[in-house]
Amino acid sequence: MFAYLIYIIAGMGAGIGTGLAGLSAAAVISPMLITFLGFDPYEAVGISLASDVLASAISAYTYGKNKNLDIKNGLVMLASVLVFTLIGSYIASLVPGGTMGSFSVFMTLLLGIKFIVRPVMTTKEAQAEKTQKEKNIQSLLCGCLIGFICGFIGAGGGMMLLLILTSVLQYELKTAVGTSVFIMSFTAFTGACSHFAIGGMPNIEALIVCVVATLVGARIAALFANKAEPKRLNQATGVVLTVLGIAMVITNYM
Repeated sequence: MFAYLIYIIAGMGAGIGTGLAGLSAAAVISPMLITFLGFDPYEAVGISLASDVLASAISAYTYGKNKNLDIKNGLVMLASVLVFTLIGSYIASLVPGGTMGSFSVFMTLLLGIKFIVRPVMTTKEAQAEKTQKEKNIQSLLCGCLIGFICGFIGAGGGMMLLLILTSVLQYELKTAVGTSVFIMSFTAFTGACSHFAIGGMPNIEALIVCVVATLVGARIAALFANKAEPKRLNQATGVVLTVLGIAMVITNYM
């Protein structure tokens, strides 16, 4: 019974983070499964990535339906992210001392505070002023950077995407999250497949409950996000990321 409670809490928390802010489920589900239920880290990450796939896909569908998804630039960024994640992972394997696993934890916390203190109030007009060529070049370069960092440190994809899309590419928040979850649905799928191919199938009960709970949380959060006013959405996103960031710090370090 306790295990099912953890699956549901972890899944719902991850889903809300995904639908509202494009947070990877791996940042929430993995530490909870490892800390409270003693899961093998590799198995926990595999379950998290599998949970990410449908949660990101349903979120992307919801954002796209509300015209808050940039598919053209998302595909350009996706291609460069996938390639440079492999390059980053390979280079990381050559560098002694391990990866910066705490990166996504602190980035989640800091981004949450950032959205509360300094909300993203960019409008869609800022992107409309750029030519398609400018957008493609920026998406390609940013995708290379995000992919390399995520591959090298092994975490932080969703938060890196959100940070780059809002701060560098000047997307307004809804389109940034929509594009982020669109990209994540593909990266999570490839990650989940590779984990299961290498490590075998995980605990089926944990997988099913986490996937369903994450899907439900993401759908509810995405529906709210697309109806909310920009200022209110920034505040809600900031609060959720800050709370999840603090929870992850406590789970990982206390």
